[in-house]
Amino acid sequence: MATNLIQPPLPASHSHYPQLSKIKNPLTSFSLLTQKPNSSRFNHYPFSGFRLKIAAVIEEQSSDLHERDNDTITLTKASIYQAIEGINRGVFGITSEKKREIEDLVMELEANNPTSNPLLSLDKVSGCWKLIYSTITILGSKRTKLGLRDFVNLGDFLQIIDIAEGKAVNIINFSARGLNLFGQLRIQSSFSIASPSRVNIKYDSSQITPEQLMNLFAKNYGLLLNIFNPEGWLEITFIDDTMKVGRDDKGNIFILERTTDSDEL
Repeated sequence: MATNLIQPPLPASHSHYPQLSKIKNPLTSFSLLTQKPNSSRFNHYPFSGFRLKIAAVIEEQSSDLHERDNDTITLTKASIYQAIEGINRGVFGITSEKKREIEDLVMELEANNPTSNPLLSLDKVSGCWKLIYSTITILGSKRTKLGLRDFVNLGDFLQIIDIAEGKAVNIINFSARGLNLFGQLRIQSSFSIASPSRVNIKYDSSQITPEQLMNLFAKNYGLLLNIFNPEGWLEITFIDDTMKVGRDDKGNIFILERTTDSDEL
């Protein structure tokens, strides 16, 4: 015969079970759900250590991310130097494949720019820079007229930026074969800040020294200035302690490396 288990009814009040009246806070499901989390019974579980652990984890992850970004930039720079090797800064033209390769690397560098607002960090912009690649080219009859095909060699292209004065000087060094002649074209410009990453540039003056070099370029001086005159605007799309990338209003790309070679100034 099956046995029926009958649960006794719950008491209506503590009077039926006097021993329950001695318990101040009986452990019912209701009392557990409504226990306040900031009750003094939790005071011996400090939360500060937990917060410190979270902060440490976040800081470590941020440091790892920063390190990975630096590794990416370093590798991209190395690829750029390899890509531009032997092309004389691209000034006399390169193949379309090589140009596309360099532009892809530039875009990768720009995507990892550590200085999104370079003109708010003027110490990074100022100083002397050496051009290592540009999409400006001197081809065909222009190269012939300027004697750059057989007679005149191009030396370093330098840019000196004086933030305090709002001035920039572009220097193009030349040498003439057979004459033991060395000189330079200096183009001075003023610049004003148009945005946190862009400057407006205004041509001020230019000069070729020594006079013998000026005589070589006299007939085509206007052509020379049209090629190297920086007037317009320039957007700084990447900059760190050693390299700078800019794009101008004419669609040109410039890659420069920081230099401290005062002998060339």
